[in-house]
Amino acid sequence: MTEYPVRVEATLDEPLSRGLWLVKWLLAIPHYIVLAFLWFAYPFATIVAFFAILVTGRYPRPLFEFTSGVLRWSWRVQYYSYAALGTDRYPPFTFADVPDYPARLEIAYPERLSRGLVLVKWWLLAIPHFVVVGLFAGGGTWLAFRSGDDGGFDWAAGGLVGVLVLVAGVVLLVTGRYPRPIFDFVLGMDRWVLRVAAYVSLMTDEYPPFRLDMGGAEAGHEPPHPQPPHPHASGWTAGRIAAAATGAVLVLGSMGLLTGGTAVLWADRTQRDADGYLTASTTFVSSGYAFATDPVRLEGVSVPKFEGFVGDVRIRVTDTGGRPVFVGIGRTDAVERYLAATEYTTAGNRTHPGGAPAGPPGDAGVWVASASGAGTQTVAWPVLNGQWTAVVMNADVSRGISVRAEAGATAPALGWVALALLVSGLVVLAGGVVLIGVAAHRAAHRPNAPEPSTVDA
Repeated sequence: MTEYPVRVEATLDEPLSRGLWLVKWLLAIPHYIVLAFLWFAYPFATIVAFFAILVTGRYPRPLFEFTSGVLRWSWRVQYYSYAALGTDRYPPFTFADVPDYPARLEIAYPERLSRGLVLVKWWLLAIPHFVVVGLFAGGGTWLAFRSGDDGGFDWAAGGLVGVLVLVAGVVLLVTGRYPRPIFDFVLGMDRWVLRVAAYVSLMTDEYPPFRLDMGGAEAGHEPPHPQPPHPHASGWTAGRIAAAATGAVLVLGSMGLLTGGTAVLWADRTQRDADGYLTASTTFVSSGYAFATDPVRLEGVSVPKFEGFVGDVRIRVTDTGGRPVFVGIGRTDAVERYLAATEYTTAGNRTHPGGAPAGPPGDAGVWVASASGAGTQTVAWPVLNGQWTAVVMNADVSRGISVRAEAGATAPALGWVALALLVSGLVVLAGGVVLIGVAAHRAAHRPNAPEPSTVDA
């Protein structure tokens, strides 16, 4: 097997702390700050290297040391944190290789590079690899290709690597051991991502192999005295890993439900006004004679159920200049007939051509609810089937609208929605934890290794 010029090696640095991984995101912040600046400069260095290769066929050595150093630094930080959780040893702040650190990256400097390949590497030749890397990294567990003018990579989170590292973290928390098969699989995916990163950064002409080289050591570079496998390692069968991965997905999904339920509960308990309404406000400005909302469609809904969920609805409007204002709600087809020859603005910022209204809005006879006068005007919206449009105008039908509008609803069912989300989140969380816990327990205490047979004398 030919050695690839991008060599990614790592050692599972056991014993690992059970709970340190829960705060590594915080401990790694100093690295993230420095790396943010380095990754900002990274694409510019790659662009300069692109033109240098195009003209001379060589990658400038100082730029190569910079880009490989950024990748090496990033690999150490992500190996420490959430691309592997493979060590508790804090990463050093350096571009240089640190031989005794458990995660290493070496990229062989190419003496010559193809001038032609540099034109098509990242946007054409690497496309099949981007599909694979997308599966492994999702948005990119730690590196995501950015397909803008300069290429490059961004920080992100997700993908199969993220799911399996979460599984490993939970198993570590429960059992105190990192599952070796998960480590080997995660390292294979990390190695694939780093090879693609170096290739699209123009650091090698050798096409990345479509090969999942699992484990911490590169082929041909195994340590001379490998550690014997942990006696429980064989307990992690494919079924148990699948169960733990499913549990991790459930745990991640529960976080969304719990976060949503908490947010809804917070809004229900703290964001109501003195009258019990949940409100949102904005300013509408129009150079025409009216402002009209987009139609609100309630066709086919069960009015009692909808009304029970939304509760009382109100709209409040105040002219910013203190002029008398009109606000009305009517069925969309009737409102559109009234405004057919009028210049007005919609909520989508579209201008309807026309002139002045045919008559005062209060005399139009199209409103199911309306209010007019100086100061703040309030209307209630009856919940009925159909399509509804709200309109704001100056009470004297003059041109130019500038109002502060507020829409609110009592939403009596919001507390029940919050409760449903929280209960669902807790159930899903419990299911995920049980799946992971059972898989970890069986792997730790019932290894899939044959029992030694006994022979009667």
